[in-house]
Amino acid sequence: MVKDLIAKPISEKIYKQIVTCIEENQAVLKLKMMIVGEDPASTFYVNNIKNNCRKLGIEVDTETLPVDVSQDELLNHINEANQDPSVTGIMVQKPLPKHICSNSVAAAIDPYKDVDGFNPKNLGELMIEIKSLRPSTAQAVREFIRYYEIELAGKHTVLCGRSNIVGKPLASMLIGKREPGNATLTVCHSKTGDISRFTKQADILITALGQPRFITADMIKEGVIIIDVGTNEVEENGKRKYVGDVDFEGCYEKAKAITPVPGGVGSVTTATLLRNIMKAYKMQNGLFDEI
Repeated sequence: MVKDLIAKPISEKIYKQIVTCIEENQAVLKLKMMIVGEDPASTFYVNNIKNNCRKLGIEVDTETLPVDVSQDELLNHINEANQDPSVTGIMVQKPLPKHICSNSVAAAIDPYKDVDGFNPKNLGELMIEIKSLRPSTAQAVREFIRYYEIELAGKHTVLCGRSNIVGKPLASMLIGKREPGNATLTVCHSKTGDISRFTKQADILITALGQPRFITADMIKEGVIIIDVGTNEVEENGKRKYVGDVDFEGCYEKAKAITPVPGGVGSVTTATLLRNIMKAYKMQNGLFDEI
């Protein structure tokens, strides 16, 4: 196994799948993106998605709504996109204003157009292992495990994080019976006492905490495989940079393999999100047979 688990070959493979699907089916894919307000981080992320879509031949329709838009009005916009046959996938960019319930928004999106994979129907089908659109970050971790042939069965996997976006759906994937799965899993979170007691036991450590460089060398054992989901913005020497939940430099020597930040899970997350547009097209046209 290589030491540096980088995103580029995985992303390239996924993008090739998308292009092949478009060409073979002469498919017209269209992503409807809704943004509430003007959050700078959201704008950067949205522009990144738009640029990648453009390269792949996916049309993007972006709609920016005022930060004080009512929840009912946002749901009306979602329903219009649900009913529009030209729209393949729908994405409502987060974070949302506090007066809007994100669960209600997720439930309002047609499950067959839900490229974020947060509709309760899709999350439920993920849990019972039938075909569905799955959350892109959790799926990105699974792609790393698959591509780099990381064996989960018989190993102790420790997952740090229990969010609805990453931790919970990823836990369901890891313990599932379909490969890559069959993990023996421990889930840690903010209420776990002495988290290092568990991280030191990990054969495979996956972090989705949102805390910069939280995992240090004294918290891991020799030969651990680390998949770092965290993308945290920090300021060092007057410059802004992104780091993971893991102290990469400090843990590098002890780890058997490790993902970098940037250039790791985040990059593949974008690719899996765009692949969900392709999968949505397949589901809507009776072509989707993947799990």
